[in-house]
Amino acid sequence: MGYKNKLDMHIHTANSYDGSHSAIRMCEMAMKKNLRSLTFTDHCEVDIYEKGNFEIAMTHAFVEVAKAKSAFMGTLLINNGIELGQPVYDKEKAEHILNKFEYDQVIGSVHNLRNRPDFYFIDYSEVDVDSLLDEYFYEIFELVKWDKFDTLAHLTYPLRYIVGQHNIQIDLNKFSPKIDEILKLLAKNGKALEINTSGLRQPIGKTMPDEDIIRRFKQLGGEIITIGSDAHNENDVGAGIEEGMAIAKKCGFNEIALFQKRTPIPIPIE
Repeated sequence: MGYKNKLDMHIHTANSYDGSHSAIRMCEMAMKKNLRSLTFTDHCEVDIYEKGNFEIAMTHAFVEVAKAKSAFMGTLLINNGIELGQPVYDKEKAEHILNKFEYDQVIGSVHNLRNRPDFYFIDYSEVDVDSLLDEYFYEIFELVKWDKFDTLAHLTYPLRYIVGQHNIQIDLNKFSPKIDEILKLLAKNGKALEINTSGLRQPIGKTMPDEDIIRRFKQLGGEIITIGSDAHNENDVGAGIEEGMAIAKKCGFNEIALFQKRTPIPIPIE
C-alpha cells in the first residue's frame, strides 16, 4: 500500500463521553503517521441530549478544534464535524443541534434502538437477534430518509458486538432487501457511505460495513465513500485507513470524499 492521500474522517476526542485525548494530541499523532487530514466528529446523542450534557460537550469540542486548526495550519488539514446519534428519534432537536455551529461534516448513526441501551450493553441471550437487526435496519432507513447528514456511519454497527464479542453468527443475506433499500436511497440522495475501520482492530476483524456491502453500494449507484478509524484515543488515529482505501479501490471507487462546509471534495485514492 503506502497511499499518500490518507484522510481520517471519524475521530473522537475527550469531548466524547468515551474519548480519551485532546484534539491537539490526536493531531500530533496524525502528523507522526503522515495523515493529510483529520475530521473531528465528537458524539452527540440526540435521544439523551440533555441527560448527557451534550450541549456543553459540543461547545467545548468546537472551540478545541478551532484551536487545533490554528496550531496545525499549513501542516495538517483539520475539519470540524459531529457524529449525530439517533437524530430521527427527535428530528426537531436534531435540527436545532445542527444549527448551533457550522460543521464541515455531519455523520449520521444509530447506536441504540428507541428507549433501549447501546448495542454494547444488550444481553443477547435474552433477545431475538434477527428481530433486533430488523428493527435496526428500519431505523437506519428512517435516518437515510431524513437526509440531513453527510455520511452514514458504520452501517453494520450491531455486528461489532453480536458477532465480534458474543460470537453469534449472523447470515446478513436475510437482511439483503433492507440493506439494498438503504444503499439505493443513500446513493439517490447523494450521501456518503462510511468505511469504518474500527472493526479491523476489534474481534469482528472486518470493516463496518464489509467489502460485500461496499461493493453493493457501488453497484446500486453509490458514488461517495468516506473512511474513518473511529479512533477514541491517540493510538488509533489513522488505524486501518490504508486498508480501507484498498477496499474502496477493490470495490470500484477511485476517490474518497473529504467534506468541507458540508460539501464532498473528491480525493484520489493514490
